[in-house]
Amino acid sequence: MGDVAVIVPTLRRPESLERALRSLFAQTGVERRISAIVVVDNDPTASAAPLIEALKPQSPWALVYVSEPTPGVARARNAGLAATDAPLIAFLDDDEAASPGWLAALLAAQVQTGADAVFGPITGRAPEAQEWLKPYLERFFGREGPATTGLIDHPWGCGNSLLVRTTALPGDAPFSASADHTGGEDDVLFAALAARGGRFGWAADAWVEEFAPAHRATLTYALTRAFAYGQGPSQTAAAARDWPGVLRWMVIGAAQTVVWGGASLALTLITSPKRAEMYDRTARGIGKLFWMKGFEPQFYGTAEVARLDRTA
Repeated sequence: MGDVAVIVPTLRRPESLERALRSLFAQTGVERRISAIVVVDNDPTASAAPLIEALKPQSPWALVYVSEPTPGVARARNAGLAATDAPLIAFLDDDEAASPGWLAALLAAQVQTGADAVFGPITGRAPEAQEWLKPYLERFFGREGPATTGLIDHPWGCGNSLLVRTTALPGDAPFSASADHTGGEDDVLFAALAARGGRFGWAADAWVEEFAPAHRATLTYALTRAFAYGQGPSQTAAAARDWPGVLRWMVIGAAQTVVWGGASLALTLITSPKRAEMYDRTARGIGKLFWMKGFEPQFYGTAEVARLDRTA
């Protein structure tokens, strides 16, 4: 019986989900480590069930289907955790494809560092993006880190391409349902891990590719996400009732908005492709200022289901 479960949340992306699962079927060096691949279908209509049934005979390991009909990114992740008792949990998103050595590299890094959560690098892909935006978007959807494996002093990215120790998780439902529609459920988890003395690691060889779907490979989507990322530090400080910290992040946000906003204007006037990066930095600065309830964009849950219904 293996000691690692891989959880793959999904929502109406059959082709992308199949690519993600086939990349897991091709993992090397972990034949006796994987106990199950758990697919959590977050579609109220359970649309992923036929694909999972079709792929079960091709999976080298148990392929478990879980239906979580209430849309929400945190609910989906928590449902996956409830479906396994494996001591180690790896997460892969349904728009990602893991390299053959991905899981082995995460596991090796965990042993080397003793970390409670291990992150790996991501190569962003935006094949349908406008040419001038593609370099920015592929960096946006990617994740870079240290050149070598080792401990890191803070969480590096979000809850995709991630390995965690189950015993380090705070409670049976560690992903905050309050972030079901906005995202950021992983920020809450990592803050809780850090508060409990948890350690974070980096696996330099645990590569995955993330493929941005057409509706996300746009400047509007990326800047909305950048705004939400900018809200993160202020919101984390507010959740801890660290009001001096909130004020500090707001001052930083104001400075970023002024500096990067000015740079954005100048680069826009000369139509430089680098303007997208300045837009991004400006959006993150604004997010630090407007972190309060009511300003949070919605990316997941019922908002995502409604968007998919409109485009179906």
